[in-house]
Parts: sequence; C-alpha cells; structure tokens
Amino acid sequence: MSPTIYDIARLAKVSKSTVSRVLNNQTNISPQARERVLKAIEELNYQPNIMARALSSAGFDAILVITTRSTKTTAGNPFFSEVLHAITARAEKEGFDVILQTSKDPQEALNKCLLKIRQKMIKGIIMLSSPTDETFYNELDKCAVPVVVIGKVAGGYNTIYSVDTDNFGDSLKLTEKLIKRGYRRLACIHAPLDHHVSVDRLAGFQAALKKHQLECDPQWIIDGGYTQQSALAAAGTLLSRPSLPDAVFVADSLKLIGVYRAAALKNIAIGQQLSVIGYGNEMLNLTLMPEPEGIHVPTQLLGEKSSEALFAIIAGRDVPREIIIPTGISGEAS
Repeated sequence: MSPTIYDIARLAKVSKSTVSRVLNNQTNISPQARERVLKAIEELNYQPNIMARALSSAGFDAILVITTRSTKTTAGNPFFSEVLHAITARAEKEGFDVILQTSKDPQEALNKCLLKIRQKMIKGIIMLSSPTDETFYNELDKCAVPVVVIGKVAGGYNTIYSVDTDNFGDSLKLTEKLIKRGYRRLACIHAPLDHHVSVDRLAGFQAALKKHQLECDPQWIIDGGYTQQSALAAAGTLLSRPSLPDAVFVADSLKLIGVYRAAALKNIAIGQQLSVIGYGNEMLNLTLMPEPEGIHVPTQLLGEKSSEALFAIIAGRDVPREIIIPTGISGEAS
C-alpha cells in the first residue's frame, strides 16, 4: 500500500496540516519542521496524489482545448491541427499544459468538460468550433472558468469570448466577385449547418444573390459534409447534373479539393468551363492548378489570438468579448 500524508506526519512527528503545507509550498512553517517532513517523504518514497493537491489548492496550470464535433468529422481537416499547434506554442510560452479533449458528441464533450472544471484540472478552455445550439455555452457560463471560442457566439454570456473572422461578409464579398465578372448560374457547396461558421458562409452567398436579384437552383446548393469523402461526393453530384453552373462557391478547403478532384474526373476544365471561389489555405494554392482564388482562413492567427485572449483573461486583464480577424482575397482570378 502506498504511503499517505498520515504516514509522513507520524514519521516526521508533525501534524497532518503541517505535511499539507509543505506539499503545497506554503511558507507558514518552521525550517526544522519542513526539513523533517521532506526527509520523511524521501524515506517513504511518497508520490503525491496530484488530483488531491489540485482540489486543495488553486488547481493545475493547464487549459483545455475541445471541439463539440466527433473525431470522425475532424479527420483530414488541416484547420484543427494547424490551430492546435498555435495554441500549444502559446501555452508552452506561458508555462501551461494543454489537455486535448475528444468526444463522440456534444453532450459527452460537455460532461467531460464539467468534470475537469470540478476537479480543478483546468484554468481555461478554448473551443475549436462554435455550434449553433449554444446549450454548451449556457452550461459552461455557470462555471467560473473563462472560455474562448474560435467562431461566432450569438448569445450574451459572462465568461464566453469569441475570436472569429467575418464569415458572412467575406462570403458575400467572394460571391459578388463572381457576379461582377458576369457569372449568373452560381452553385454553393457548404458544410453542415449545425455550426455558426457554416450558416454564416451560406447566408453570405445567398445574400449576394438576393442583392443582385439572382435566382439559384436549389439543387445547386449542396451540403458537402465534414469529410474529404463527403465533399468529393457532393462535388461529384453537382458536376453530374445535366446543366452545369458557371461558378461554384465553396465554404472550406475540403470542399475546394472535392470540386477540383470531381472536375478532373469528369474532364471539366476549371478556369475555362467552371470558375471556383471560396475558402482555402496557402498549401492548396501551391498544389492546385489553376491556383484557386478566395480567402485563406488565418488559422495560425486564430490560434494565436484565441490563446492570447485566454491567457490575458486568466491573468485578470480586460479582453473584448468579440475579436474579429480581418482577411483578404488571394489567388488569381479564375
């Protein structure tokens, strides 16, 4: 059986509270008593219960990084690995550990989150996704732990902060570029509408059409899912229709890759028979031909700004409830 603090107290001939003060590096103890306790710890080869120490003190210097989406829907998406790298780099600089939490569904994610908060395992949370169902935020807002969401937060909360880009405005702007070039038959492949980012990007596309009094064939607005396979299937469905659109607006990099692959399989020349615009990243601009035009999601900056905001809140500094990172259109005209 492993030794306990009671064993240390008996061997060092001090009280249990004195042992506890030594283990928690408190100063209200005599040098002689401290020395006896440390010697007893060494003799008994005592290994402290880390969880118990956290419960009796200020907790761990750690932050939790979570997404309410399952790992099946994040696999292959470069956003999550890139933003996580930026967060862990900042945490290392601050002397904090990062706990990455995976879950099968939002309810499991919430339960795991609340458990870690109760056990004082974390001092803050970064969410890598922003669900439209904000029950998650309502529950976390009841806890005295700051939460920074990479994405939109629609409701008003006390401890929930947002770092995002202007997804609605950017999507409207991208769609208008197609319209101003004379394209009228526009299609859209978007992500599932259970997250704010997907809703806002589709809404921006539709707002541009409405602004210019254009109709869109409902069959040309397709949910491309969360995976590479579902994105390719959606693009294949769109490009198999009897009548092709003039241009396609894609809501993320997986959809962009899906359109390029589907077009290649069907011998449709992008830039000549079909124009494509939307959200991507620098790596895709280096690998896809012709170079796609659109907005590079500032993944690194989102990770940096979200972690910067969280550590500022933990330190007691004032932080805006919403931080919007500006973006710009890149690539050649298609």
